[in-house]
Formats: sequence, structure tokens, C-alpha cells
Amino acid sequence: MHYKGVLRKMQTELGRPIQYYMLFEDNYLNVNQVLNKEITLNFIKFQCLNCGKDLPIFRQGFCKSCFFETPSAGDWIMRPELSTAHLGKEDRDLDYEKKVQLQPHIVYLANSSNIKVGVTRKSQVPTRWIDQGAHEAIEIVEVPNRYLAGITEVALKDHIGDKTNWRKMLTNDVDDEDLVSWRNKLKAYIPAEANEYFIEHNQETHLEFPVLEYPKKVKSLNLTKTPNYKGVLMGIKGQYLMFQDNTVFNVRGSEGYYVSLGIN
Repeated sequence: MHYKGVLRKMQTELGRPIQYYMLFEDNYLNVNQVLNKEITLNFIKFQCLNCGKDLPIFRQGFCKSCFFETPSAGDWIMRPELSTAHLGKEDRDLDYEKKVQLQPHIVYLANSSNIKVGVTRKSQVPTRWIDQGAHEAIEIVEVPNRYLAGITEVALKDHIGDKTNWRKMLTNDVDDEDLVSWRNKLKAYIPAEANEYFIEHNQETHLEFPVLEYPKKVKSLNLTKTPNYKGVLMGIKGQYLMFQDNTVFNVRGSEGYYVSLGIN
């Protein structure tokens, strides 16, 4: 089987285990079905997810020019506390920003390598947790816009981390935590504006990833440095493919790369 197209983050479907799909222009691949098979991955060219041009990818699948122009790469994406659509203030495109920012958002705790706080649109639960490789997660507050979620995250970051150690996550060097207890402890630090949105009675969500064998020590595949790769797929976690030789490949981190993918 051979596939060809531009890489985008894998689509997921909640299950035991989670199902992963790579979508191409004319076809798709259920990645779970090729576990324990040899995969070949060949980099052909760049294809910016916004303009479609063969230009080096700068960040988030965009060439440098598009990254600084497209509304879907505004600073408020990574820093939701900078959201201004609730004030009617435009960053790059107010209609787009209203559409994304003025909808229910969740502040959550997720445990991928350690407990971290994060923000996502309600419609992205549990997709966001899956993308981060979290084996357990819980919602803390549900607020009506991105700004309130952002200022809540900032307040909680003083008391708990907001980063994932991706190497620990991929080697499964993780511990289970009592996220209900953590949620209750952090309630005292929620800003007054978001206090009424605290979620009092909910339980952890547990996630199961399709992994036959975890790598012992990870080495990351960069297609610009190694444009041709072959390896046996042993697992999928977060947005990473994990291979028998301890190589890991971040599909989402390689968005905008046009590749050919073969299954032997």
C-alpha cells in the first residue's frame, strides 16, 4: 500500500484503544491496522497548509509569511489569555476570532508525563488530551470564552506545570495521579471571574493508546535531516509514531511536509 500527500495532525477516535487516522487528499489510513508492519516514509517537498506553496515550514504547518498573517496562528492560540474577541477587538480577523474564541472552553488537568494544566475548546475534548498523550485527564472549569480560560490557566500555572516532557511520555515513564484531589486543591487559585464555572462533580477520563512496545530511549526523526526512513511501527501515542529501533516521529510537528508513505 502506498499513500502520498501533505501531513496533517492525525485524526483520532475515542476507543480502547484509541483509533488513529492519517488523512490524505484522496485516501486515508487507519494507522492502528499497520502496527507491527514496516513503514517507509519519504519527504518530497513542503506544502504550506495556508498558501499551498513549496516553501520551508516555519511553524504549525505554515511558511513564515503565512504564520505571521493567517488568523489561525495568532498569538492567542498559544496564549489564550491574549484573546480579545469578547471585547470586539481584532487581532488579525475578528470574524474568525469570534468564531473560535467565543465558544465554551475547558481548563483541564492532564497527566502525560506529569500533571499539567491546559486549555481547549469544549468541542476538542477528549481530542486535545489524546494529542498530548495523556493517559488520564479531568476538566476543572468550563467557561464561555477563551479569555476566561486563559486567565484561569495563567493563575493555575503558578501552582502546577503547563508543559509535557515528551520523552517521558513516549517511554511511558509515567505515574497515575489522583486528579480529582488535584482539581479540588487548585479550586482556591481560580480567578474570581471564573470561580462560578468550577466543575464540582466529575471523574477522571482514562485513555488507552495503541502501543505494542514502548521505546527505551527515544531518537526523533526530522525529515529535513533524514528525508528517507524505514522502520517497523510499534505504537502510536499523542501525535507520535513509535518504531522498533526507538525512532519516534511527530506527525503534528511535521505538518506541511508532503510525503510518500509505504506499508510493506
